[in-house]
Amino acid sequence: MKTPTIVEMLQAGIHFGHQTSRWHPKMKEYIFTERSDIHVIDLEKVQVQLKEVLPQVKALAAEGKQILFISTKPQAKEIVKAAAIDCGMPYLVERWIGGLLTNFSEIRKLIKNYIDLNRQRDEGELERYTKKEQLDIVKKLEKKEGSLAGLISLDKIPDLLFVPSVQKEKTAVLEANKMDVPIIGVCDTNADQSRAAYVIPGNDDAVKSIELMLNLVSGAIKEGREEWNKNKASMGQQVDGKNKPSNTKTSDEKKEEIKKRLDEKMAKQ
Repeated sequence: MKTPTIVEMLQAGIHFGHQTSRWHPKMKEYIFTERSDIHVIDLEKVQVQLKEVLPQVKALAAEGKQILFISTKPQAKEIVKAAAIDCGMPYLVERWIGGLLTNFSEIRKLIKNYIDLNRQRDEGELERYTKKEQLDIVKKLEKKEGSLAGLISLDKIPDLLFVPSVQKEKTAVLEANKMDVPIIGVCDTNADQSRAAYVIPGNDDAVKSIELMLNLVSGAIKEGREEWNKNKASMGQQVDGKNKPSNTKTSDEKKEEIKKRLDEKMAKQ
């Protein structure tokens, strides 16, 4: 697993921290110096953290762990969504849904309703409703799409969160900490790194920095998922003749099919 060079990180602007007046003392170990009242992040220590964290992320994905990508920063939304879709993980890039972790049973009902409405629309079942009712359902779907489209694969609380800006996503971080959901977090110089179980120090504002971090984490997850899928296939070959006929779709397969269609639709937007 390749980590970026110092030069590549410099070009991405990962070393730029925040103003010295806004720093968090717990990030002191990752600060190299300051220039013009701006903290400069130690890129050698960033490399050390990446070499430690990325293999752990790969191992977690290889165990089948589900990692929810979270970002509400305007400049990061599309990058985060694309990276999550690319590695097959759920995502949330609009306003944080209060209770997503602390009251997941209720949120899951909303997700199931959203999935069901999409299924009805895709299978032409909405035609049995009046035109007004169809219009109301379509409006409801459009309203929910921004917040729920990336969550349809969640049938339980995610195993981990990936937060490209720990300082920005305070509510999500607090809920995760409360529910003991580990966080893979990018921590700028103004963040409390103790909130994250897997810390990646770096600039959480610059687009190039965000892209680099997301590509690294997404790549590690993809490698882990490949191992997970190989292990699943290997286990499947060992099962006796009790398997379902290949032309019979299980509920999970139907859910995956709907998720794939939605991901393709969201990726095109």
